[in-house]
Amino acid sequence: MMRRRTTLIMSCTALTLALGTTACGGSGPDTTGGGAKTLSGQTVTVAGVWSGTEQKNFQKVLDAFSAKTGAKTQFVSTGDNVSTVIGSKIEGGNAPDVVMVPQVGVLQQFAKQGWLTPLSATTEKSVDAGYAPVWKKYGSVGGTLYGLYFKAAHKSTVWYSPEAFSQAGVKPPTSYDDMLKVGHTISDSGLAAFSVGGQDGWTLTDWFENIYLSQAGPEKYDALAAHKLKWTDPSVVQALTTLGKLFKDKELIAGGQKEALNTDFPSSVEKVFGPKPDAAMVYEGDFVAGVAHDQFGRTIGKDANFFPFPAVDGGKAPVVSGGDAAVVLKAGKNAKAGMKLLEYLATPEASAVWAKAGGYLSPNKNLPLDSYSDDVTRATAESLVEAGDSVRFDMSDQAPAAFGGTKGAGEWKLLQDFLRNPSDPKGTAAELETAAAKAYKD
Repeated sequence: MMRRRTTLIMSCTALTLALGTTACGGSGPDTTGGGAKTLSGQTVTVAGVWSGTEQKNFQKVLDAFSAKTGAKTQFVSTGDNVSTVIGSKIEGGNAPDVVMVPQVGVLQQFAKQGWLTPLSATTEKSVDAGYAPVWKKYGSVGGTLYGLYFKAAHKSTVWYSPEAFSQAGVKPPTSYDDMLKVGHTISDSGLAAFSVGGQDGWTLTDWFENIYLSQAGPEKYDALAAHKLKWTDPSVVQALTTLGKLFKDKELIAGGQKEALNTDFPSSVEKVFGPKPDAAMVYEGDFVAGVAHDQFGRTIGKDANFFPFPAVDGGKAPVVSGGDAAVVLKAGKNAKAGMKLLEYLATPEASAVWAKAGGYLSPNKNLPLDSYSDDVTRATAESLVEAGDSVRFDMSDQAPAAFGGTKGAGEWKLLQDFLRNPSDPKGTAAELETAAAKAYKD
């Protein structure tokens, strides 16, 4: 199904981290039985979209849980269509105990279908102590906490080539208008400003969401995400107009609109950080670093760096995030042990394991920043945590999949059409509203 840019691409060994001496400090009460091996002989099955490096790194967390409790673990990769796969497993009597859910909309769907067990008081206490309230909100349905956000993505980062900026004599901008001015200066120096991965529709939704959150503000962002505000609202048209100015500017986009529509996410990173750069900047989340390092050998902080997505029209700089929430299925054969796993995942101790392995951000503010020994990773983690309740979860990940998470349909397709021809923001808003009304009704 969906936009797994945080999982399919993100083998972020680029940000290999050294575990700080205080990384496990302040983890709170021992929620997993300490060295008593209280779960010996039991097996916890965990399902999620992760594969490759991400799966290997998460396995290190599971191994640490096993060492602490005596439980065995088994990870099952679902592929992108988590909802369909888990539904089939439940119907077939082979449900996992824990699922790492990548979309708020899917978590809500699971809860409303009665598939989930509310999280334990121990886990909820850890969430209250270590997370900004917004993360509890996104993990809750009807006031009940079902999901623990163990892994996050920071989707308000613009990645750039320091060499290209130096050659053009420009510095990272602090406003959206300045970013376009910097882009034109870079273009005048002979290199396109932006690489846009428009072949993957989810990248375009992320562009829109950052502009909309900054320009329209968090209240309207929340209302639009819940479809309590129609997509025909003037604020949507305004955000599309702002985005359209970038899309139609052939001096700013590498290869113009046609090439952008034929460029997938990894290729968009290659156009900036590959052996033959075509552009100086690529907008996407913190996971860009993994592609830049792992695939193209760039040193993060030296050959590749980022600046925060800048404020639009005098608004606040946006912080859009995403993440994977751990939930416990009622139908799991060992749901009680699964709940113990979530109690462990809620601790800084568990987060520190993946932080050491790299390619990871935690929304848990009790994980010391010195767990991230790389300056760039520390900066993105600090930005995410310090944003507190101003963080907003990826809007399309909150929507029904038919609108916000399906290739060739809904928001993905309509924003690709808009990239192809951005001349009618009002018409695009009307088409988005038609698609959203149907999806939210169904």
